[in-house]
Amino acid sequence: MAKQEQNVFQEIVSHCKKLGFVYQSSEIYGGLSAVYDYGPYGVLLKNNIKQYWWKSMVQMHENIVGIDAAIFMEPTVWKASGHVDAFNDPLVDNKDSKKRYRADHLIEEYIESKIQKKIDKDVAKAAKRFGDSFNKEEYLATDKRTLDRQAKIDAILSRMNNSLNTGDLKDIDALIAELEIACSVSGTKNWTEVRQFNLMFSTQGGGATSDDVLYLRPETAQGIFVNFLNVLNTSRQKIPFGIAQIGKAFRNEIVARQFIFRMREFEQMEMQFFVRPGEQKQFYEQWKEARMKWHLALGTPADKLRYHDHEALAHYADMALDIEFEYPFGFRELEGVHSRTDFDLSSHEEHSGKKLQYFDPELKESYTPYVVETSVGCDRMFLSVLSQAYQIDEAPDSKGKMQQRVVLRLHPAIAPIKCAVLPLVKKDEALTNKAREIFNKIKYSFECQYDEKDSVGKRYRRQDELGTPYCITIDDQTLEDNTVTLRERDSMEQERVAVEAVERIVQQKVDMRVLLQQL
Repeated sequence: MAKQEQNVFQEIVSHCKKLGFVYQSSEIYGGLSAVYDYGPYGVLLKNNIKQYWWKSMVQMHENIVGIDAAIFMEPTVWKASGHVDAFNDPLVDNKDSKKRYRADHLIEEYIESKIQKKIDKDVAKAAKRFGDSFNKEEYLATDKRTLDRQAKIDAILSRMNNSLNTGDLKDIDALIAELEIACSVSGTKNWTEVRQFNLMFSTQGGGATSDDVLYLRPETAQGIFVNFLNVLNTSRQKIPFGIAQIGKAFRNEIVARQFIFRMREFEQMEMQFFVRPGEQKQFYEQWKEARMKWHLALGTPADKLRYHDHEALAHYADMALDIEFEYPFGFRELEGVHSRTDFDLSSHEEHSGKKLQYFDPELKESYTPYVVETSVGCDRMFLSVLSQAYQIDEAPDSKGKMQQRVVLRLHPAIAPIKCAVLPLVKKDEALTNKAREIFNKIKYSFECQYDEKDSVGKRYRRQDELGTPYCITIDDQTLEDNTVTLRERDSMEQERVAVEAVERIVQQKVDMRVLLQQL
């Protein structure tokens, strides 16, 4: 990560702690690595993200229903899913720093920092040189130096993915050595051999004997698959249909890093869409486009998002891609879209002895449905939204002098606080009473905050830092003509509006329907 990008990322992390978005878990005891708590504003933002996902996925589709499956499941579930035998990460230690890395991440970061950044730099230079006539796609397809570098990237990834798929960890060792990858802490290339590590947390239930092993689920999808028949029989759905779920999952990440991007306890928003065998490609393409549109509707620039097709497919997939977001530390996976074939239902049918098939009344035959999955990490979504929204610009202080301000330009529909109610001065009882009256009236429609501490300018800045899209200021004129000042966060423009119109105006701007209607 470049120094400037590192600084921006650290600013965002500090902002989360300072404003009450995210705290280190168990902080008074020194904290627990890779586990975080969401504070007063973080939980509001996270809940709004989940609401946006749930409404767009379940409310907007008559053929998608939701469930909430338990975290603990009968242990054979994880044998059937392949997690007991194959849910591993390739890990390697640097002998000098004692720091542990995922081997594939080391190689991917080498590609990003040593090769891809050179491509990006050349593209930026060419764009500056040719101006409006510059065609990026044509440049990438014709520039010899760029093509050579891309060929090197493709060769490294192909070799890495092939070795991981075949379990050839010796070749991963050799690749790390050939690329001369050094530890970012010690600067040395003194590595241990790469070995596999299972990521599932295990615990004991019942009588706490060795036979009572339980696992904390490493993904939410299996709770959907084992409930396939239950949902099918009780929801009266027909193929194609989907089952959606938001829930916690747990992975024993040895190499946890980058704040809430990679954690041991996290939340997933997943939907499994059941289709006829042979129709998976059609629905895979549909959901690929639909999910990108969902992200773009939040106002994220298109160049901050990209598709990344998987070269190495999981054992259950015949097609897979990631929607990647450009975090301050580079493009990383935000959401996955996978064609899981009939692997999960067939495997659970085999291990449980129960038929998990669908009788198709149109075809007049039974079959095991294929599945197209969309899975987005709620915590990664939270971080992407904050990374995109966090900006620094200038604003005038009380004397008209321009000062730097931090602002979260969150989409109004997902902002933690929609509207702040601010009496101009705290000591004027008439103003505070009127402000309380307005607050108590509009709080039923959206999340509001009443604030009378400090100067109104400082309160504006605090609300900007929280991402609050609107502030209502009550002053002497309010007592005369029953109007208030309505301030907009991004433009900082102010207008006088009637008190009775405030609720309607703000509601129209922050309504979740504004987002949903773009989908």
